[in-house]
Amino acid sequence: QVRLVESGGGSVQAGGSLRLSCAASGYTYRRYAMSWYRQAPGKEREFVSWIDSGGSSTNYADSVKGRFTISQDFAKNTVYLQMNSLKPEDTAMYYCKASCVGTTCAYWGQGTQVTVSS
Repeated sequence: QVRLVESGGGSVQAGGSLRLSCAASGYTYRRYAMSWYRQAPGKEREFVSWIDSGGSSTNYADSVKGRFTISQDFAKNTVYLQMNSLKPEDTAMYYCKASCVGTTCAYWGQGTQVTVSS
């Protein structure tokens, strides 16, 4: 069982930056593609960003392209989401997801809150 713990959320003003971290622990011998999702109050959870299991390929939602950067530190089993030029519409609970390579298993973290004020 993989355990994911997100951190780094907080409250910032529009235009500010935050870096979210997702630390993985547990039975991590498998390779995982890592993703960030977010869910605002009253809205469905939406995809934000993805990085492949090798850390060489990334993908972003159109709404965050050019502002957010996903990265991975294999030595620390940690995935990061650097968020710059934050907007009030980025306000949401941000979740980390690990998707198993070759199977359909997936694990979610508990989320970290990001609040951006105008």
